[in-house]
Amino acid sequence: MANLQGRSGVFQAVATPESLSKDEYKALEPALRTDLLGAQIQLIEEKPFSVIIVIAGVDGAGKNEAIARLQEWMDVRHVICNAYDAPSEDERRRPPLWRYWRDLPANGQTSIVVSSWYNEPLRDRVLEEIDEEELNRRLTAINRFEQLLADEGVLLLKFWFSLPPDVQKERLKPLKKKARGRRILAEWTDIRRSAKAQRIFEHAALTTSTAAAPWMVIPSQDPQARDLALGRCVEMALTRRLTKSSPVEAGDAAPEASADTAPASSEASCGLSGALASVDLTRSLDKDLYQEELAHWQAELAQLTDKKAFRDMSLVLAFEGNDAAGKGGAIRRVTRPLDPRRYRVHRIAAPAEEELARPYLWRFWRRVPRLGHTAIFDRSWYGRVLVERVEGYCSEADWRRAYGEINEFEAELGAADTLVVKFWLAISKEEQLARFEARKEIPYKQFKITEDDWRNRLKWDAYAEAAEEMIARTSTPRAPWNVVAAEDKRHARVTVLRTLCDALKRAM
Repeated sequence: MANLQGRSGVFQAVATPESLSKDEYKALEPALRTDLLGAQIQLIEEKPFSVIIVIAGVDGAGKNEAIARLQEWMDVRHVICNAYDAPSEDERRRPPLWRYWRDLPANGQTSIVVSSWYNEPLRDRVLEEIDEEELNRRLTAINRFEQLLADEGVLLLKFWFSLPPDVQKERLKPLKKKARGRRILAEWTDIRRSAKAQRIFEHAALTTSTAAAPWMVIPSQDPQARDLALGRCVEMALTRRLTKSSPVEAGDAAPEASADTAPASSEASCGLSGALASVDLTRSLDKDLYQEELAHWQAELAQLTDKKAFRDMSLVLAFEGNDAAGKGGAIRRVTRPLDPRRYRVHRIAAPAEEELARPYLWRFWRRVPRLGHTAIFDRSWYGRVLVERVEGYCSEADWRRAYGEINEFEAELGAADTLVVKFWLAISKEEQLARFEARKEIPYKQFKITEDDWRNRLKWDAYAEAAEEMIARTSTPRAPWNVVAAEDKRHARVTVLRTLCDALKRAM
């Protein structure tokens, strides 16, 4: 893969000497350490962004030694090294990117990633466990993941450590004397040398070296020159970003989104679907029929989630809707027949400090359930295109970009056997007022009504417009929106249960 250096701009070559004398190293190291630590301290104190350093390359290039030296030069209290082996049982029961989302650093922190999100798809393709089409799908998902990180302000640096084949061969000889080394060589390293593996790596590099996250080559024949090159690259990237006024420069604009996840154009968005405007709010259910239907669909849900087929999938429910539309009551009717050990309800409020310090979707990725389990979201990731949009808590660029990011998030869940079912509970402005007034009179419901609820009523039209656009842009074949008339609570609860059961039967 080192042969790719200089080919079509796949890798950015690091402009440093490939070898240094001992005296040259001693002369250069103090200045580098001073500059690097100074930049890191500014990062720690100001917390403007986080840093992810991806380390990859040929075996025998000294990646571990270079990481150890980099940590020695930096304040290690703010550096995390995440090394990934084969996924654990718990990790295999979630989407492939879950464990990398889980470990994203907070603003001000630096994460060094070894055996990154590239390792598994490349290994699976080389061993012919996946075909080229699946490899390309995974590489596309990686590009979107890295682009999202860059859009959220993360400084993502990817380094490939290269060695000439003859030097690598000499360095790998000592490994053959160790049991672990023999296993590594037999299982993976020898395969990497094959012409087929080299073609796969070249294709992966061509596909994933982007403006947002280019690959950079570190020549590794000389350990001292290698370490200085890595350290200086990190320092220069840190210093450059710290002097910028915005996370993304004009020259680092995001590539065009792919057709399956790109937000609709502004012209298309003007022709909203009218899903909310057209819902029949007069639909209702009398009390006797409600009790009968409720019992039926709760029993059906209990049976479906007890089936063996459900253990090989997971379920994510997203509840959105007008304030006081009855989301909590609907959720309670859904959870009643479920095994309490296998579901969790997440009430999403304003993000906490640790959530604000990471990319927006981080707090939702970390709550993705394992296979056989259910996550229920009372408010969800759609807050970015609803409350954050209307209240101005994020920039217009952020919420416009979020449609594609959300579609991709749900597509990744679907590809990992997670069924996503989304509900919008709709009521009229008049019914909302009546429910607000009733809550004021009932002691155990008074906590549900806040000043924010009254203030949000003043922006009813803005929220309605945002919701219509959200449904139009994020209702996909894999994860469609289910708009539920909720003026009558009994009708809404039964509709939610019936819709959920139908979705589960189709998925099984």
